[in-house]
Amino acid sequence: MPRIETDNRSGPRYLASLEVKAEWDEPSGTHIIAEGTTENVGPEGTLVHLPRQLPDVGSRVVLEVLGESGGKLQVIAEVLRIERHPGHPLAALQLLGETDEWKGLIWEPAAPRITPPLPAEGEGEEAIEEDDDEVAH
Repeated sequence: MPRIETDNRSGPRYLASLEVKAEWDEPSGTHIIAEGTTENVGPEGTLVHLPRQLPDVGSRVVLEVLGESGGKLQVIAEVLRIERHPGHPLAALQLLGETDEWKGLIWEPAAPRITPPLPAEGEGEEAIEEDDDEVAH
């Protein structure tokens, strides 16, 4: 029987590069403040690039995010996993609250905006003429 893996994500992730400041305490008691950017944002979490230092998996992080509109949101998140790529270290964070504010200020504005294509030159006029012809007959 094939093994089916489910993805526990609560919604789509959107590519977004937003400035962040993360703060946490190391097990030694050292308080760390790191700045970075988001890679993507979801309705209840984010993947962040922190170039200098990563928090430990399972630790709590105070994350301040500068939204696209310029507003700041501070949330508390848990570190789900880390990726120690030498040139691009990442931390996956899951929010522990403030999800409504996060969705409204961070996640929803990051959604791709799709605009309908403009009609080719003359296309709109032909459609109107065809409608007129149908009515006239």
